[in-house]
Formats: sequence, structure tokens, C-alpha cells
Amino acid sequence: MKRAVSISLGSSTRNKLAEITLLNETIGLERRGTDGDMEQAAQLYRDLDGTVDAFGVGGADLGLTVDEHWYPLHSVAPMVRFVKHTPIVDGSGLKNTLERHTAPFLEAQLAQQLPPKRVLITVGADRWGMSQSFLENGYDCVFGDLMFGLGLPIPLRSAAMLKRVAALVMPVAGRLPFHWVYPTGAQQESTAPKYPEWFQWASIIAGDCHYIKRHMPTNLAGKIICTNTTTEADVERFRAAGVTQLITTTPVIAGRSFGTNLMEAALIAASGQRRRLTADELNALIQHIGLTPTLQTLN
Repeated sequence: MKRAVSISLGSSTRNKLAEITLLNETIGLERRGTDGDMEQAAQLYRDLDGTVDAFGVGGADLGLTVDEHWYPLHSVAPMVRFVKHTPIVDGSGLKNTLERHTAPFLEAQLAQQLPPKRVLITVGADRWGMSQSFLENGYDCVFGDLMFGLGLPIPLRSAAMLKRVAALVMPVAGRLPFHWVYPTGAQQESTAPKYPEWFQWASIIAGDCHYIKRHMPTNLAGKIICTNTTTEADVERFRAAGVTQLITTTPVIAGRSFGTNLMEAALIAASGQRRRLTADELNALIQHIGLTPTLQTLN
């Protein structure tokens, strides 16, 4: 059996082992959280390097891709400094391939009950593929990059604005301590509701699950959430808030959807390529396997 391991800055309470069959290969999926301890994560990468088939970087990004421009997150780089042999990905490959199918999937699944085309994307720079999917299909989008990423009460309303802000902000934000801009460890289980008016404006709330959970109001009656990396507890929380449908961009396996980083690592392991896969290779695998988002009706 091949192994794909995600080492995460997230909470260890979300750890999980599962198996999936891809390309006639059984892939063991492992998610290991380090509760925000970047050095512990670095040591785990060192200990496992060369012994597993692919690594995922969980609870963090090595960088963000916005309109094919790569913005590195320098504070995360030390976490992977010991990796010399095992291919390693942060999920950006699937965010820009698989997640481009989000809006068409939603419309196909909910053809008889399509909601108004209003989407709040918590951090668009982190989900460029998903953002493009909604924009290309005629949705009115609000990007919360400045609101949820930096705490500034400024909604972004277009791809052009998002690209301009990324070009201005990311060279600086990419050098900040990662926990300043993204919840890690125990922060992932705490709440700090913000900007409820935009959650209520939207019919669809999309983006990173931790940003959504941390900042959402208690009442999301009638809303649709598009995200991934959801545990059974996350699903129950969304159900209690009144969410009607949950779309996870990665499949539900053993009761949860894993992050794009671990699923991309699983595809590398199944391919046997021992390297990061190109966008064309990922798209070909997605089509060959029939990998699609998953819809769950909650209420």
C-alpha cells in the first residue's frame, strides 16, 4: 500500500487515517496535526522523508497563486526544509484544477432550486480556481481577503481588485508570521464572528473551512457552503446553523473530506511519478478517475 501523509499546523484533534483506491492502487491517507508547532511539523517531515510516497502541507500554504502569479509565504518555508526525497505539495494544484468545477457542479446538482448568484468567498487569493469558477459562471462575488485575512473592513468585488490587492499586499503579508494571517492549532477550534452582514448577503459561502467556521454567525439558515477539509463535527456545526447544502470540493472518505493538499499527494502516490504533477496531468487524472465535488444535504 502506498502512503500519502499530510503534516498540518492544525489541531491534532482533527487527525485521521483512511484508505482510498485510485488508479487500482490502495493509498493510505494520513493527516497529522501539530497544534500550530511548526518545528514539530518540520521534525515529522524529516523523520518520514523518503519513507512515504507523497507529502501534503496541511494547515498552511507554501504560497498562493493568483492569476498564474506565485506569491511565496516565506514563514512557512522552514517547515519543509528537511524534505529532500519525497514529493511535497500544499494543494494549490487541485485548488486551480479540481476547484474550477465548483460552480458547474453546484448548478448541475441544484438545477431545480438554484439560489441567487451571490457568493462570499472568504479568501479568494487562497482559492483562485474556485473564485474563477464562480466569476466565469456569472456570480456576484465578494472576496473577504482584506476582511478575514487582515481584519480590514473592505470587501473586494472583482477579480481585478483581488489581483491588485494581492500584488500590493502579498509581498508584505508573505513575510508575516503565518499564524497572524491564518488560524493554526487551537485557533482552528475557536470562533471570532466577523462581518455577519456579508454572510447574510450571500446565498453561497465558499472558501477555506477554517475561515468560514471561525468567522461565521450562528445562523446560516438556507445557505450553501462550498469548502473542504470537513470533519463530522464540522458538518454537524453547519447543520446546526441551518445550512441547507454542503459541497466539498474533495470527496468524503470515512466520514470526512480531506484537504486538497492530501488529495493531491494521494494522486501523486497513485501516479507513481515521484514528483509534483502538472496542471495538465492533474486535469487528466481528475477526468480519468471521475473525481468530482460531493454534495451533502443537511437541512
